[in-house]
Amino acid sequence: RGPKYYVGLLVFSITVVGYTLIGGFLASVWTDLFQSVMMVIGVMLLVCLALPMAGGMEVASRNAIAATSADIAFGPGYSPAGREFLTPGLALSMFFVWVFAGFASPASMVRVMAAQNTEVMRKSIFLLSCYNCLIYIPLIMICIAARSLLPDLGGQSDEVIPRMSLLVTKDFPWQTGQFVSGLILAAPFGAIMASVSCFVLVIASGLVEDIYAKFINPNATEKQLRRATTISMVVVGIIAVLANLNPPQYLQALVQLSASAGAATFIAPLIMACYWRRATASGALAGMLGGFLVYFGIYSCGWAQNWAAANSTIPLAQQILDILGPDPKIDPAGLFRPYYILGIDPIVWGMLASTIGGISVSLFSRPPAPDLVERFFDVRPVRAT
Repeated sequence: RGPKYYVGLLVFSITVVGYTLIGGFLASVWTDLFQSVMMVIGVMLLVCLALPMAGGMEVASRNAIAATSADIAFGPGYSPAGREFLTPGLALSMFFVWVFAGFASPASMVRVMAAQNTEVMRKSIFLLSCYNCLIYIPLIMICIAARSLLPDLGGQSDEVIPRMSLLVTKDFPWQTGQFVSGLILAAPFGAIMASVSCFVLVIASGLVEDIYAKFINPNATEKQLRRATTISMVVVGIIAVLANLNPPQYLQALVQLSASAGAATFIAPLIMACYWRRATASGALAGMLGGFLVYFGIYSCGWAQNWAAANSTIPLAQQILDILGPDPKIDPAGLFRPYYILGIDPIVWGMLASTIGGISVSLFSRPPAPDLVERFFDVRPVRAT
């Protein structure tokens, strides 16, 4: 990491914290809207440029197989290390991870707060599903073309979009390629900025409302709350910068862990609240607890299995392997690999437990008050005056 990385990190942090301080909640929502539009434009531009350069999907797929292995097309997935990093069960799990984990993140929860009622949320969920199809299906095509156009990509798969953007625009006339490449790359950077802004907002709000206003200064004035919010945002931004000066080795694994845990805990109660009039507060709480306990229980088994596989000569480790089984050869070897029941990611089992617990407890608990249900589910017509 050279000076450019640190300068970019500083500019990025100042920009995000700055506009979040100025605009607050509305700044996060509008930034997310703009980056969503830019994402569609960037992805469509890139797929329209990448596929013709690769010779179409058929040629791109054949070249990708030639550059790697037939396993890239016929599963369980291509891995130079010989590990089954993408079993059919794990491939199925990715539909839950990418869709629900993103929706359950604190950043997405802040965006949900912009909805006026449950009807708006239901329509938003449908529109978001269509939007994800416009984004992720072309991205799959782009990555297949990248295996053909960038056979030397190797383990640097996180660089695929920037490198593809530079490659497909390098021969544009009058140096317009740099502009088009920047337009394409503006989308993912905008998404990162919107998400970071929401995280800063959520953390600062939690610190001020749940700690400062309740325990430190319960009689705080509006001016004092505003000052405390500003200080919290700045402190959170500084901590984020310091943490990213030397990112940890398992950063991506930690991100996936937190996002998937949020989905396993909150998604089922959230969908119940949006679509089921019979859902109760007790059912929502049971769903959250059930998903959390099952998810982290499975992850704990994975950590124990990973430790035992790395220390198989220890008697205790051998006993653990006898119970949990040997290394399943799924995902890169490491401490943060979860335990895979039937080769499926823990998010699926956590969401299943959350759904069963939430529905069961809701059915056996007292129904919510009719006026409360009407307020959230029944849209009252506006009377003309």
